[in-house]
Amino acid sequence: MSDSDDEDGLQTDSLAFLEGWYAEQCNGDWEHSFGIEIGSLDNPGWRVEINLEGTSWEGWALEHRGIERSANDWLNVWSDGLRWEAAYGPRNLGEVLDAFRSFASAS
Repeated sequence: MSDSDDEDGLQTDSLAFLEGWYAEQCNGDWEHSFGIEIGSLDNPGWRVEINLEGTSWEGWALEHRGIERSANDWLNVWSDGLRWEAAYGPRNLGEVLDAFRSFASAS
């Protein structure tokens, strides 16, 4: 991944994709019970949980996939069909957003 990805490339597009995906799910009901959570981990790192219930992606499972490059450069993503989840290093948010975009764009 090049430095331009961080500023203007795929990662920026993936943030816009997530924003659009979220907005499309909001129907007056879904957003009151479900949604997206981003939190921190203590190792250090972050976690993302995107609720798939009540969306077109409900039931889409993804086998656990992990990459560990170093103590601070790693990610794990998976889906049980109800939630898409990720745990990742402190500077891997863009890469995780790319992974969700790939998951949600698959047909």
